[in-house]
Amino acid sequence: MRVDLLDAIENSDPVRALEIFEEELARNGDPWKIHLDLFPSVQRVLNPPFINPHLPKMYRIYREFVPYLGREDVPALVRVEINEYAQRPKLEKLPKGRIPGTAVSFEEIEAAIGEHDWHKTAILMAAFRAREGGPEFAGRLLLLGSGYLDSSLGHSISCTAFILLEMLERDDQDPWSVLATLADYFCKGRFQTTPDLHRGPAPTSGEALYHHLLRAVSGRGIVNLHHTITLYAIERVRHFFDETQYNHLTGSWIEFMGEKLTEQVKLRGQGKEPPTDYIEFHEKFSRLEPMPIVEWAGEMIESQEGRQMLGRFLIKGVCNLYQGQYNPHNLTGLGSALWVMENWSDRKEVALGALFQYLDYFFQEIRSDS
Repeated sequence: MRVDLLDAIENSDPVRALEIFEEELARNGDPWKIHLDLFPSVQRVLNPPFINPHLPKMYRIYREFVPYLGREDVPALVRVEINEYAQRPKLEKLPKGRIPGTAVSFEEIEAAIGEHDWHKTAILMAAFRAREGGPEFAGRLLLLGSGYLDSSLGHSISCTAFILLEMLERDDQDPWSVLATLADYFCKGRFQTTPDLHRGPAPTSGEALYHHLLRAVSGRGIVNLHHTITLYAIERVRHFFDETQYNHLTGSWIEFMGEKLTEQVKLRGQGKEPPTDYIEFHEKFSRLEPMPIVEWAGEMIESQEGRQMLGRFLIKGVCNLYQGQYNPHNLTGLGSALWVMENWSDRKEVALGALFQYLDYFFQEIRSDS
């Protein structure tokens, strides 16, 4: 455990945190292992004025970037997150307290959320998880969050899903920091009543799902980006649910999108010859114009090798444009775009729509910050 680095993050000292990181790299420290050591501090990083735990969610999505990267690419990615975690305020530490050894029902957790009792909610969550298991706890919490997609802009599933995935991945870590964060979030959001499950058929595959995903990747701005991110989260936690529950989640996502119409990206040509190296890619990427990158992507996503290169270039490009402060959606939105391109590469209108939607949002964020 890198105590000095965690202390610098806790004390909101980004200069010292980055100094420690560079010292670790100079001693041949593994940047990904440094990332993993950040787990307990990351869970408490806030993003005011929003209540959503954007940064713990971003932390998990980083894991989805690594397969695209070489070892030499990882330090730049970790620099971004360390600076972001260190400069932001933190949720106060919640004392752990005594975890009941008796059975706890999920309805008791909902009641504690309704009482707006952060400590009681976290303790009951810990007791339920210990007795029923992490996957059962995760599934129940996500079903609870599914009733609040409109009021949370999808975060009651999307943030919760990725935070829970990381908690279950990390047997080496005490889950209390995660449970405290989720208890705080659900109490603040007043996510306290699990909805009745949708009982009718839902488009969980094939052409029906394709139609709704095409709607999701349509449109510009933060709301439309969240339509894509929300399905990304649902698909990443699909293994927690039976068919009826999964149909409910996708049905909730469709209701969240409302009457949104489809808008397909119109390419100006048949695709451009892919870049030969990152320097060529970055020269065009740094112009902050989505369409030239999307046109390149039209050729690159046709093969696994091309998608691998495109993913690496996009991640490196986002890191290289960093000027000391990022909206976390600059990274979580990239995760959703990569997921769509990887899983729907045979339907270019979906894959390229997701990429355009993300780049349009990201480049606008960069222009606004400049």
